[in-house]
Order: sequence, then structure tokens, then C-alpha cells
Amino acid sequence: MIAFQNVSFSYEKERPVLQNLSFSIGDGEAVGLIGANGAGKSTVMKVLLGLLPCEGKVLVDGIEVGHGTLYEIRRKLGFVLQNSDHQMFMPTVYEDMIFGPLNYGASRAEAEAHADAALAQLGIPALKHRHNHKLSGGEKRMAAIATILAMQPEAILMDEPTAALDPYNRRLVINIIRSLNQTKLITSHDLDMIRDTCSRVILLSGGTIAADGDAETILRDRALLEANRMELPLSLQ
Repeated sequence: MIAFQNVSFSYEKERPVLQNLSFSIGDGEAVGLIGANGAGKSTVMKVLLGLLPCEGKVLVDGIEVGHGTLYEIRRKLGFVLQNSDHQMFMPTVYEDMIFGPLNYGASRAEAEAHADAALAQLGIPALKHRHNHKLSGGEKRMAAIATILAMQPEAILMDEPTAALDPYNRRLVINIIRSLNQTKLITSHDLDMIRDTCSRVILLSGGTIAADGDAETILRDRALLEANRMELPLSLQ
């Protein structure tokens, strides 16, 4: 579903952020992308979405990411931002949910059907006509996920989906992520959440892959994590 082939990127020539990065993610896989601050996690997401140019190739469902393919690429990828306030910009949840489908050519009836289905899937139909500025942090995070599901993407990218949530809402979001059938690529410092939602982990360090494999194996490797400026998940300490 997603492939990086010898991808490099730098904001400044003498300071590469990604260095010959190569990996692939199969259809339906749930992959956690972890690493210390500055490891390159956010840059991977931006390159994948076509927001940053790069050397090498990035493919989504066999289509190379490039200027001429961005419309098609972004129909296949849904991106849940870390800060829901940057994603939810219409007055109500429902208006936000139908905005994307309508702008991709869906009829009003189709957009509303997609929105209703997403709300039902997540068990949050009560949020449908709520005003975004009146939602709690947890409600807004779940509504943000719903807006992406209404777009019916084939893969979902998530940036720190449990950041700043209280324990109750964190668990709700984790359960929602686990219920999604789409291909998932999740970046987070919350390694317990990664352990709960992902079967595979890619550990980045200095823009290269320090480890790629079974999530439980990597997240239990204290020496590996500490060598890359990380700590064991709290549940394993």
C-alpha cells in the first residue's frame, strides 16, 4: 500500500533529515513509526502526503507521489493531525464531515451517507450537530477521526492521536484505532498506545531505520530503545 524507495530529504544540504529510507507497508497493516524528537517521523508523513519534495520514490497503492498525482494520492490517504483544532474548521462536526467528500465530487446525499456511516462506526452519532468549539478534547479527537473516515481513505495516517487526552478518552481513541480496517501508519511517543494498536514498529533514528519488525519484540528491547533515546513503554517498566 505504501512504499519508500531510497528516500532522502533535507531542509539544509548539510543536515539530512531522511537518509536513503526504504520500507513498505502492506494493505491492512498497522504500523507504528517511533523515534526520539528529530528522528524524522513528521517528515516521513509530510513526504508521503506530497507536502515536501524528496529524492528517491514514494509510492501509494503503486502510484508514485508527485505533483501530477497529488489529487489521486490524497484521496487514498487520510491524515489525522495531532492538533484537532487545525483540522476541524467548520462550525459543526457534520459540516466538517461532509466538506471533504463534497469537494472530491460526492453528491450531497453521498456525503451525508458517508458521514452518518462514520459516526455510526465510531459510536458517536450524538456529536453530529455539535459545534466544534464546544467539544471536549476527547470528543474533538474522535470527531477528527470521523471526518477522515467520511472520506473513505484506503490508508489512515495519525500523528500523536492520544496526545493531551485524559485516560478515559485515551482508551476510547485506542479502541477506535483498533477497530479500523484501513492500513494505518501512526507516529507517537506514547509507546503503550503503539503497543496496543500496532503489530509492527519502525524505529527511526537520525533519518534512518534503526529497527523494523514485530512491535512486541522491539518495544520490549530496552537496550535498543535506550540506544535511540527512548524508554520502555510504561506497561513494561
